[in-house]
Amino acid sequence: MQIAVIGAGSWGTAVANLVAIKQPVKLWARRDDLADAINASNQNPDYLPNYSLSAAIAATSDLEHAVADADALVMGVPSHGFRTVLESVRELVDRDTPVLSLAKGVERESLMRMTEVAADVLPDHNADRIGVLTGPNLAKEIVAGQPAATVIAMKDAAAATALQQVFMSSRFRVYTNDDVIGSESAGALKNVMAIAAGMAHGLGFGDNTMATLITRALAELTRLGMAMGGKALTFSGLAGMGDLIATCMSSQSRNHTVGYGLGKGKKLDDIIAEMNQVAEGVKSTPGILALAERHEIEMPIATQVARVLYEGAEPLEAVSNLMAREAKPEMHGIA
Repeated sequence: MQIAVIGAGSWGTAVANLVAIKQPVKLWARRDDLADAINASNQNPDYLPNYSLSAAIAATSDLEHAVADADALVMGVPSHGFRTVLESVRELVDRDTPVLSLAKGVERESLMRMTEVAADVLPDHNADRIGVLTGPNLAKEIVAGQPAATVIAMKDAAAATALQQVFMSSRFRVYTNDDVIGSESAGALKNVMAIAAGMAHGLGFGDNTMATLITRALAELTRLGMAMGGKALTFSGLAGMGDLIATCMSSQSRNHTVGYGLGKGKKLDDIIAEMNQVAEGVKSTPGILALAERHEIEMPIATQVARVLYEGAEPLEAVSNLMAREAKPEMHGIA
C-alpha cells in the first residue's frame, strides 16, 4: 500500500515513521527546507529534534507528487488548514482511496469534524473509507519505540483492516472500530480538557484534583460525543479515556502546556509565541461550546476554559466556579 502522509509536524512525522517500519512512505512538508532536512539527516529538526527517523521516509514539499498514486491518504495537518490542503489535491484522490485524519479538532466556521470536512471537499468519495486514527499517542514516545496503541475508526471494515496492518508493529498496537463519530469527537473534545488539566497542574494542585478533573472531563466529552452520534463504549476506550489521560497528564501535550502556562500566570499570547506547533484546543474551544449549545449539552469545564482563554478570567477563579456548582447525583459518571 503506497501511503502519503500529509503534514510533517511531530505527529505526522511519527506516523510516517510507523509506516516506514514496513515499507517506503511519502511525507509532505509545507516548506522546502524542512523536507530537505528530513531527507538529508533522517531527522525532523523543527518538530522532533534528536530523534532518528527511518531512511524509508521520502519527504517532499511537492503536494501533488506526495498524493499522486497514493493508495491511502493520511491527513496530518491541523484542523484550521485541513480543508485548504485537501481542496488543493482533490482531483488526485480516487473515490475509493482511504482518507485517514490525524487532526483532533473541529472546523471553527462550520463546526464540522475533519471526516465531515473531507466528505464535503470530496463529495463523490466513498464516505465509508473516510476515517480517523486516534488514541493516547504522544509523538516523541512513538518515535522512540515505546509500546503504545491506537484506534483506526472507519465504516469500511476491509479498508480499516488493511490500514491496521500497515501501521501495526511489535511496539505499536492498532485496533479498529466503526464508530467514526465517537472516536473523532473524543479526540477533539479532550484537547479542551487538557488545557484545564494543565491549568490545574500550573496552579500546583495534586493527584486528587487531577483524578477528579479527568473523570468529570470524561463525563463531559461522553455526553456531547453521544449527542453527536457516538457510541458510549468508545469513550471508555483508547480514543476516549486513553487519549484523555495521556493528554491531561503529560507535559509533552501542547494543550497541557498551554494550560500549565496559564496556571502559572502567563498570558496566552506569550505562551503561543513560545510554541512552534498548534495547540488544537485553543482554536477548538469556541467550536466545541457551539456544538454543546447546538445539542443542548452542559459542559462546565469547557465553559470555564473558554472564560480563561478568551475573557480574561483567572484560572483559580475558574476552579472556584466549578467547585461551587449546584450539587447533583453522579448518574453513572455522565451527569
